[in-house]
Amino acid sequence: MSVATAPAPRRAPGPVTPGDIAARAPKRRLDPQRVAAGIALILLVVLAGAALAKVNISIPGMLESASNAERFFARVGSLKFPEPLELLQLTVLTIGLVLTGTVLAALLSVPIAYLAASNTTPGPVWRAIARFIGVFTRALPDVVLAMVFVLLFSLGALPGILAIGIHSIGMISKLFADAIEQIDEGPRLAIRAAGGSKLQQFTVGILPQVMPSWVATVLHRNDINLRGSVVLGYVGVAGLGLAMSNAFKSLNYGLGLGIALVIFVLCVLMELVSSAVRVGMLGENAGRGVFVKLFTRGRSNPGRRGASGERPATEPSFGSVDAAMRRPWTIGRARNLAAGWIAVAVVVAGVLVSGINWGDFLTFWAKVPPVAASFWPPNFGNYGFAVIFGAMVETVEIALAATLLAFVGSLLIGSLAARNVAPNPATRSGFRLLLVGIRGVPELILAIVLIVITGLGMQAGTIALAFGGIGLLGKLIADSFEEVPRGPERALTAAGSSRLQMFFGATLPQGAQSLVGHTFYLLDTNIRAATLLGIVGGGGVGYYLLNAGQGSNYQLVGSIVIMILIAVLLVEGLAMWMRKVLR
Repeated sequence: MSVATAPAPRRAPGPVTPGDIAARAPKRRLDPQRVAAGIALILLVVLAGAALAKVNISIPGMLESASNAERFFARVGSLKFPEPLELLQLTVLTIGLVLTGTVLAALLSVPIAYLAASNTTPGPVWRAIARFIGVFTRALPDVVLAMVFVLLFSLGALPGILAIGIHSIGMISKLFADAIEQIDEGPRLAIRAAGGSKLQQFTVGILPQVMPSWVATVLHRNDINLRGSVVLGYVGVAGLGLAMSNAFKSLNYGLGLGIALVIFVLCVLMELVSSAVRVGMLGENAGRGVFVKLFTRGRSNPGRRGASGERPATEPSFGSVDAAMRRPWTIGRARNLAAGWIAVAVVVAGVLVSGINWGDFLTFWAKVPPVAASFWPPNFGNYGFAVIFGAMVETVEIALAATLLAFVGSLLIGSLAARNVAPNPATRSGFRLLLVGIRGVPELILAIVLIVITGLGMQAGTIALAFGGIGLLGKLIADSFEEVPRGPERALTAAGSSRLQMFFGATLPQGAQSLVGHTFYLLDTNIRAATLLGIVGGGGVGYYLLNAGQGSNYQLVGSIVIMILIAVLLVEGLAMWMRKVLR
């Protein structure tokens, strides 16, 4: 005989408390890899803090040392500039070699990106080879590549073009491959089902979708290459960098600082032009492909509808492929065609003004074996392993400290430069303009000025890298925050949250993954940049690298390059693992 049990008394209805919500929420199991990633991040922050403490940046000490700068500039007197015609020639030559090197990198990056992308690679072996080429070229300092090409060819623009081109393959091919992996597979699969070749699948099904982001990537890299071209002058590459190097070596500081000012203005102008081109050609949303615009009946960008809900006349929609093939000549289409021809003309002009001696490509092969043999076997010369290794550790410490400072500054500035975080459009525009100005200052020039104030050592290099890092990381943070989904932000706003609560409750958590990835990218960049700043006395292994190159001790150069490669590969591996775990 069963005994009936009385039902449990039901809880009287009442207000739901936050504790009730937390109790009912599903518990997420701890992932050991995510825990390890968190520990690794904490360890990196601790190491960066220790490196920053070792650098010992003292604002009061810098203010006290400001008298050094006053005496220096008093001794320099007024700024001097080359003759107008010579200055124009140097400026045109610098722009030409930078443009040519960037275009060379973009062309070489296309097949590498095709092999590196998971949805287009023929197999895992090809993908691994392509990814390694990207990492390897990104890890090689462009100044070392310039040294090698000066030996193989001659002084002039060609070594700089090749150094910029090969070094830029690493970044451009990686971003190209990422864009290919994010395409809509529908058009490509449709072309393949219709019997299209792989070339047709790429040119018709992939290329139109990725072209906007590819253009933005190339323009961004061109800005970076213009600032980086300054240091190439220290190893004999023609242009404004070489003229500035010669002026400082001859103690003509007025002329050197005058050329540095010209380079700064040129970098800012190039940044403004690139930004205008990106917005003019690609619009605010550069990631949308042509296929989206053709076959979504005008719904690809609802934010650009008119008051009546209709698309602007410059962006027609098409209901069929035949209609799309007979598109009318709108203002937008004519503008894009004109921009394309202007871009071709600029590239051709850049090649012409570079003054490339094409005959060198037929004669340099005989120099390859002896030049390659001069770098092998690697050794540490009279310095010994301990000295070079200590300098390499100092370079990594400078990069860590600068990355930490840049992260703090760029998180504030980059957030206020984001449309969904800034309190008003004027604030956003002001901080965007500030980031453009910061990015326009080459780190090498800033390091030279800081060395006058603080003296030789890690402090000048760290501050210069941190300042430049704010310009790069701040822009990436602003773009990432603007791309987060708006739903959580609107929900918090509707619940009465303040702008600060919305930022910490929705914007920052959604952008955290991109924030980590961008910070690792900056650390990767800073390791190479810290090496180059050592050339002018900014601390680290760059001093030994330049002395070894100028003294034709290429075996020591090879040893230093191997150390740099190991450091960059370790950071790259850690960043890839971190992105995979935190995805």
